[in-house]
Amino acid sequence: MFVDRVEVKVKAGDGGDGLLSFRHEKFRAKGGPDGGDGGKGGDVILRASRNQNTLADFRYKKLLHAKNGDSGGKRHRHGKNGEDLIVDVPVGTQVIKNSQPIADLTEDGQEFVLAKGGHGGFGNAHFTSSTRQAPRIVEKGEAGDELQPVFELKMIADVGIVGLPNAGKSTLLSVISNAHPEIADYPFTTLRPNLGVADIDKKNSLLFADIPGLIEGASQGKGLGDEFLRHVERTSLLLHLIDAYNDDVAAAYSTIRKELADYKVDLSKKPSLVALTKIEGLSKKDLDVKLKSLKKVLPKTTPLLAISSASGQGVPQMLRTLQRKVEQIRKKTAKSEEKPEIPVIGIREQIDSWRVEETGFGFVVTGRKIEKFASRTRFGEEPAEERLRDIMRKMGIMRELQRRNAAVGQTITIGNPPIGDIEF
Repeated sequence: MFVDRVEVKVKAGDGGDGLLSFRHEKFRAKGGPDGGDGGKGGDVILRASRNQNTLADFRYKKLLHAKNGDSGGKRHRHGKNGEDLIVDVPVGTQVIKNSQPIADLTEDGQEFVLAKGGHGGFGNAHFTSSTRQAPRIVEKGEAGDELQPVFELKMIADVGIVGLPNAGKSTLLSVISNAHPEIADYPFTTLRPNLGVADIDKKNSLLFADIPGLIEGASQGKGLGDEFLRHVERTSLLLHLIDAYNDDVAAAYSTIRKELADYKVDLSKKPSLVALTKIEGLSKKDLDVKLKSLKKVLPKTTPLLAISSASGQGVPQMLRTLQRKVEQIRKKTAKSEEKPEIPVIGIREQIDSWRVEETGFGFVVTGRKIEKFASRTRFGEEPAEERLRDIMRKMGIMRELQRRNAAVGQTITIGNPPIGDIEF
């Protein structure tokens, strides 16, 4: 089954908790703290693979969960790190979060860390100092990243074959490549994109993608709709096939061109080549009439050819023309990528910045760094809460609360949504 869009849940591993422990040995009454740190949670890593060609597996495996880190052990033993989860996806997979792409895996073997595992919490041995000989402070492990992205597959091909249903797209692909798409004499035979490699003069090759037939309104989802138009986005150029037996070949071309233009990304601006197909049964006079009609609506820079997949007429010439155009596009793209990009200067939030807000229920403190410490604090344990207060003093948060007339014993909430509460 071909699936090119799926929503999944992703959860990186949580960090292991630090351990509260003291050495108990014969002849050594006060052995000191020896609680080890927790292990780091595993990451969720996506890896592009040529061996995958569909996202169908994720229809039944909706949750991707990496292993949690183990808790720390006695005698300073560090908890085992959680194992990373490596997930293979097809080359051409794009990851979308909150309607924005965050990753684009376009090369075989390319990897992307989708969710980072949480750091392990410190055991009490970590907090030993000259003034703190027997600390009873330990940290919880951090929670791993959790998100619900969409995986969207966009095939990567040199040439995308488009046209109305039954225009001969699959037949052409079967003739020029080793692909074996389903072929029949009725519309919508092709229900999924097909890929095929065409060898040209035994020295070059092009990757073709046969896109299921489009109809008027496809860009808005009619028929097979824009479910498959996304696969045209990455192609270098378009090969637009038009059935020579269509009553109005100019209207057929205009219909598809309009759908390409109305798609969320204007695909009509892509370089293209138009080919009139199934010409084996036409007289020269009828063929000239059809070609003349098409030339009236074609952009001046768009080549127009006449071919027959059944007899092979015009097919070699078409492939050579496509090869030349693809090479020109590659050179142009490579040249544009050589130009140095202008750096974009933006305002980034400082990791140690924080904010104090007064609400009807008291004070709320937010900020990336302080919330990170709060997430590792064992609320309800006085040594752990006192350490968090020390951190807030060093960051200047306590001074700001005092300036705002926070009362002794007043509850201070950390995080929004709340992570925990402590007394001022």
